[in-house]
Amino acid sequence: MPAATPGTPSLLRAMNDRAALDLLLTHGPLSRTRIGHLTGLSKPTASQLLARLEAAGLVVATGTDGGRPGPSAQLYAINPRAAYVGGLDVTPGRVLAAVADLTGTVIASHEVPYTEGAGALDQVTEALGGAVKAAGLHRSDLHRVVIGTPGAFDPQTGRLRYASHLPGWHSPTLLDDLAAALPMPVEYENDVNLAAVAEQRLGAARGHEDFVLLWNEEGLGAALVFGGRLHRGWTGGAGEVGFLPVPGRPLVRQVTRANSGGYQELAGVEGLPRLAAELGVETAACPQDHPDAGPHGPEVAAGVALLARAAAAPEGAHLRFLQAYATALATGLASLVAVLDPEIVVLAGAAIGAGGEPLRELLEAELAELAPSRPRLVPGEVLQRPVLHGALESALATTRDEVFDTSR
Repeated sequence: MPAATPGTPSLLRAMNDRAALDLLLTHGPLSRTRIGHLTGLSKPTASQLLARLEAAGLVVATGTDGGRPGPSAQLYAINPRAAYVGGLDVTPGRVLAAVADLTGTVIASHEVPYTEGAGALDQVTEALGGAVKAAGLHRSDLHRVVIGTPGAFDPQTGRLRYASHLPGWHSPTLLDDLAAALPMPVEYENDVNLAAVAEQRLGAARGHEDFVLLWNEEGLGAALVFGGRLHRGWTGGAGEVGFLPVPGRPLVRQVTRANSGGYQELAGVEGLPRLAAELGVETAACPQDHPDAGPHGPEVAAGVALLARAAAAPEGAHLRFLQAYATALATGLASLVAVLDPEIVVLAGAAIGAGGEPLRELLEAELAELAPSRPRLVPGEVLQRPVLHGALESALATTRDEVFDTSR
């Protein structure tokens, strides 16, 4: 259908259709009367709208609102089978894939462990294929896939940068190979950026237009959101704060070759066992036995477990440990706050999350002394698979725009 002209009936219908579909996504099943009330449309217009969307396969009748006084009203909901999307979370240890329907409900997932010598193409196709099969679908049923990785693919060269610790993902033809192997549009995004998308859509950053997400797991990174939009930078490297030179550590030369930097060395999770030992914290217990250690490598698991134990009993050596780590985190975060002046800072990732409220309060106190502004520090709310959820939400946003455009 030709593009609608501003002010024409077709454009107005498309605008009303999209408003109704967004309401159904937000509120769940609604009656014709309720949709008319929320959109300001008359009953006849709301009825025509629902009939049009039902005929297009975008909404389905789903029971009635029985139990209320008076006749029961038919309820309508988004048709979850109108489109499906895929998301992948790639780490040096595994590739995790999931499939979601148009409502955002995750219907299947599949994980592939990293094996020495495995190529990125094989890992992606195996993980995505397993998730699609578990969902009872075919790969061609997916409208879009978003893949989250450490680092970022340089838009000028197509090569993955800032992630030398991700073996098998640095071929200059990788993006072309994946495009040829997968039958749907594929997008690539930094993993920390996707965690910010998850918090923006589902968690602690809902309703906030300007925020920073500070992440600490396998690496230390940040996501920057201005005016509600991710800021990626010229090469996709915005937020690679692990490379920040900071007081307390010597300057690290050739940081891109070494894939390390001052802030990463100062506050990265891999240095926590050494810091704990220096402050007299017991480090002999097996970190993998702690429930907060999660599915991470031994260095991350050790640091997460130590922070969780300290936060559970924040006194003596444990308190000194939390204070020292809060100072390390605040040292780099103060630079971000001084330059960006965000409304809030979302604290995310397994390491920061393990420190809980005691670490957050200490970090807030340190930042108040080091930074000219005082953004509110809030814990991340998307605690399970935030990168994967961000990938799915990113894929859903574009897919809904395409599927819901009834003016075409």
